[in-house]
Amino acid sequence: MLDREGFRPNVGIILLNQKNQVFWGKRIRTHSWQFPQGGIDRGESPEQAMFRELHEEVGLLPEHVRIVARTRDWLRYEVPDRFIRRDARGFYKGQKQIWYLLQLVAQDWNVNLRATNHPEFDAWRWNDFWVPLDLVVEFKRGVYEMALTELSRYLPRYENRNRYMRGSVRGQEGDGLAMEYGVMSTPVHMELPPGGTFDPDPQKEINDLSQSIPQSLPRSPT
Repeated sequence: MLDREGFRPNVGIILLNQKNQVFWGKRIRTHSWQFPQGGIDRGESPEQAMFRELHEEVGLLPEHVRIVARTRDWLRYEVPDRFIRRDARGFYKGQKQIWYLLQLVAQDWNVNLRATNHPEFDAWRWNDFWVPLDLVVEFKRGVYEMALTELSRYLPRYENRNRYMRGSVRGQEGDGLAMEYGVMSTPVHMELPPGGTFDPDPQKEINDLSQSIPQSLPRSPT
């Protein structure tokens, strides 16, 4: 399901524990780590899609979480042409996302990556809220930064909370943002398993997205 501009509606989920750490899932059979996310089916509201994806990918039910906030508007990213099926170029551009900030109100053991017959993740962990954006796949960095920044204002504020800023927004600009959100701009250094990365698998994602694009689309002119 694409909108008139060629973007597929999607939801992203930032799940917090009681320490304001965020859930990261490892894509099954890869070393790619990311936030849970998924497409909005026809007839679904963003909130309905969020709860469905939360159960499918993390195994949690609505009673296990509390909605803290969501982004006000759609956040968009375009997918490079090299990842788009040739006959869909010119029609499919990328994704537009509503991001939800959720608070886990149940115990960790309620997380179940095998809640369905088609698991998305095979491992998970808690990490600090601010993540190294340079380790996120390039065409998603802007959306991740916008979502984390917009939703960070709903976090409890702690004096020693660290804030990661990319090199391009450090310095005076970073200091201003740190003052606005009451956090520090010291980079967060995260430890991953050997070979681990926060870069989602672009080809896996595009293969999933291509299923929502009609196979009968005419080829774009060369």
